[in-house]
Amino acid sequence: MSLRQSLNNAFKGFDVNNLDFSTAWSWPIGVKIVTYLLVFAVLLGGGINFLVLDKNRALESEIAKESDLKQQFETKSYQVATLDALRRQMADVELRFAELLRQLPTQKEVPGLLEDISAIGQSAGLEIDLIALQPERKAQFYVELPISVQVRGTYHQMGDFVSGVAGIKRIVTLHDFSLKPSGGDQLTMSIDAKTYRYDDEE
Repeated sequence: MSLRQSLNNAFKGFDVNNLDFSTAWSWPIGVKIVTYLLVFAVLLGGGINFLVLDKNRALESEIAKESDLKQQFETKSYQVATLDALRRQMADVELRFAELLRQLPTQKEVPGLLEDISAIGQSAGLEIDLIALQPERKAQFYVELPISVQVRGTYHQMGDFVSGVAGIKRIVTLHDFSLKPSGGDQLTMSIDAKTYRYDDEE
């Protein structure tokens, strides 16, 4: 019997158009073998997909994680390497901040500051027309305390006054001054002084 005849006998009586899986037990041997091979191929393909491709995806995911972990490690290493320097900078900033806070008058010291400004004006030989505390202005971390000052005297006396105010240990800044003649060598100066206090209500 030739191979062709054997193949014909293996598929004898099978019609693809009348395929019925409920009678699969009675299919010719050739059809059964082809069906088994197809089922095996599907199972093998599914197994390869599940075992190999899924593992490959998991491997790629782990490789991506490795890259992220390396980057995190480099970042953390840099942070650890600079930690001592950052601590020193922080301590320095805290010292400077404390020093600045000491230069800001407390609410109790504001009247004394007004007296200091008045005394500086008098020692410079000025006539003091006005030294008045204006309403506070709140900023984000501090409160601004404006002081209106109006004095009369010579140009040099006013220079001494401004230098004296600048030398006060507390932080006092001078703004928006105007000079007007008031007879002879006398001038009238209006100036806004500002001091600040830490807003501890924040």
